[in-house]
Amino acid sequence: MATPVTSSHHATPSAWYQQPIVWLGVAIFLASLAGCVWMIVLGARHADEPVDAPHAVFGVPSSSHSSHKPPSTP
Repeated sequence: MATPVTSSHHATPSAWYQQPIVWLGVAIFLASLAGCVWMIVLGARHADEPVDAPHAVFGVPSSSHSSHKPPSTP
């Protein structure tokens, strides 16, 4: 009579790499990472154009404020 062979080398049905949700998560993570890299590349290629606005844009001044000069050293 043959006895069933029990081996730890065979993958069980509940192994992590056989779960489709794990592969979906990995795919979404890699797509997100690729999108971040692509946005960084696009940002490096295109310079920001200065805004020609005489007043504050969204509450942020469009020009620098006048400030006092640092004291001169003797």
